Amino acid sequence: MGISIRATFKRRFIAGLFVTVPAVITFLVLGWFFRFVDGILEPVYFQILGYHTPGLGFVSAIVLIFIVGIVSTNVFGKKIIQFFERIMMNIPVFKGFYTAIKQLVDAFSPDNKSASFKKFVIVQYPRDGVFAFGFLTNECTIKAEKCGRETCLRAVYVPTNNLYLGDIVLVGEGDVFYTDLPIDEGIKIILSGGIAAPLRIGETKE
Repeated sequence: MGISIRATFKRRFIAGLFVTVPAVITFLVLGWFFRFVDGILEPVYFQILGYHTPGLGFVSAIVLIFIVGIVSTNVFGKKIIQFFERIMMNIPVFKGFYTAIKQLVDAFSPDNKSASFKKFVIVQYPRDGVFAFGFLTNECTIKAEKCGRETCLRAVYVPTNNLYLGDIVLVGEGDVFYTDLPIDEGIKIILSGGIAAPLRIGETKE
């Protein structure tokens, strides 16, 4: 009887643990994000008002981002943004950081068809017999000068650390398995460490 009670308690406790831990971590991350964003503009309001107003900086940041979004979607606003980008691209050190970060952000933008991930794919990496999830980003052609033979390769981004760090792998056309999963599902699979991967993955055309 005592063993049965302990076993039942253990099962219930573990079940509650698996429900509680993700929720607690989620709230902690959201709380950190709120404090981080709020802390950017809140000191400015403190200098103006003379007292702290928690949340005002966060709301202001959301409104500011929304306004930038409105400006960036019209012709006049795009010209203004392009003007400031040209200025920033002339700053030697800043240019490298800005370009790298912008390309990374653009890769996840659904409005940027030229720079975004095109397909969620599977390739053999880092060796034959081992497969990895990746995102098809581009294609390139390699031309051998001696024989003039051209080889068409696919550039695949394989995340190695969550999503924002990874390797660029060049593979042949026949070595890419094009899944039927959309990009957002692929991102979910990567961030979950493969847990969110479906039991069966179908193939689709390029």
